[in-house]
Amino acid sequence: MSERLTGQRDEPTLTSAEVAARAGVPLEQAKRLWRALGFPEVADDEAFFTEDDVEALTVVEEVVRAGLIDVDLIVNLTRGMGQSMARLSDYEVSALLHHIEAIGGGGAVGPRDTTELLRAAVQVAEDFRSSFEQLMVYSWRRHMSAALARAEASVAGADEQFGTVQLTVGFADIVSFTALSNTLTEEKIGDLVELFESRCADVVAVQRGRVIKSLGDSVLFVNDDPVRAYDTAEGIINVIGRDPRMPDVRVGLASGSVVTRLGDVFGPPVNMAARLTAVARRNRIIVDEATAQALPDGEFETRRLAARPVRGFGIVEPVSVRRN
Repeated sequence: MSERLTGQRDEPTLTSAEVAARAGVPLEQAKRLWRALGFPEVADDEAFFTEDDVEALTVVEEVVRAGLIDVDLIVNLTRGMGQSMARLSDYEVSALLHHIEAIGGGGAVGPRDTTELLRAAVQVAEDFRSSFEQLMVYSWRRHMSAALARAEASVAGADEQFGTVQLTVGFADIVSFTALSNTLTEEKIGDLVELFESRCADVVAVQRGRVIKSLGDSVLFVNDDPVRAYDTAEGIINVIGRDPRMPDVRVGLASGSVVTRLGDVFGPPVNMAARLTAVARRNRIIVDEATAQALPDGEFETRRLAARPVRGFGIVEPVSVRRN
């Protein structure tokens, strides 16, 4: 694509070696950071880089030289940033193209129309670039403050190892998504996934939880309050499963000690929550024993289901729960 169509501000004129030399960084270290960002490897003699790349690498080198963090840590942080920005960028472009196409009336799109659609998206992206960059920094700062507050709270608990916290993990899954997707057009599949994720995210936010990740037909969320986790699960069923225009869902909840690392969560409760969705009936909430015990007596009705083998956990008695 041409420079104008891609929206790239500078024409690539520099090789990887030239960028590394100007930033005062060993070439292999520069390549390591580039890979961590998720960008493809390029030939050493290929003019693929711009002044922006020199500036970014120079900033990294200044941080390392100041002794604030070492190379291994900055590569780790860079990988997280690259993965987040790649997903965000794909999200933005997809949303822009869908919006512009909808404004144009939709219908069949030929090669010439596709090029014009892309050009329009590039222009819109350029128009709100500065505003969106400000919004990204604002969002990052707020999320960083929240993450530090969670870390402080976990350290204050003292009963858990650092990086480990007691949480209720929820897993919401669209019923028979594969079969359903085979009956829908590509556009309708995209609309369904977008609506599912956005509605789930809204419910999770209202209940002061966090969406850890979305996998298209499922959402993994956490909450430090099991009652709010239950309310989240119930809310997802209300806005998804009880909407006649949407598919049914299953929701599993499990509580316990969870390792938080790399923006994700790991541990038995995570696996259990996912396994429980295979046990749950449509538009029902199934929980593990720990979550059932954590819910206040008198507010919830629990019913033990038949014991059954659950992969990775042996024989388990899931618990069906609903609010009185």
